[in-house]
Amino acid sequence: MEIREIMRSPVISVKSDDTVGKVLEIMNEGKINGTPIVDKDNKLLGIIVKADIYRFLMEPGHIESCPVEWVMTKKVVKAQANEDVLEVAKRLRKKSVIALPVLEGDELVGLVSIEDIVDYFLSR
Repeated sequence: MEIREIMRSPVISVKSDDTVGKVLEIMNEGKINGTPIVDKDNKLLGIIVKADIYRFLMEPGHIESCPVEWVMTKKVVKAQANEDVLEVAKRLRKKSVIALPVLEGDELVGLVSIEDIVDYFLSR
């Protein structure tokens, strides 16, 4: 099965100049644990997950004014929409990430998380 069949789409994404506080609010409202960071042309720049934010909160700072760019992961582990679910699951585990953006070519089309992968395998 291709990852496109279990990914979350449309994907909720944010801009690198959005504040960490705004992104956390978006994640909580959308009941998601991570979101891709995109530029004005919707090209992938990075990803931020709640664990990144929680690590950031442990340091004194200004959650309402700090841009996401300060916290996001810039070396993004990603998948192509036509990749096999098992291969993507192996990559998530090997790279120790909890979510990754799904692309078709260079276009961001979805997001898949550990929860999505586990749900898929539990449903089989």
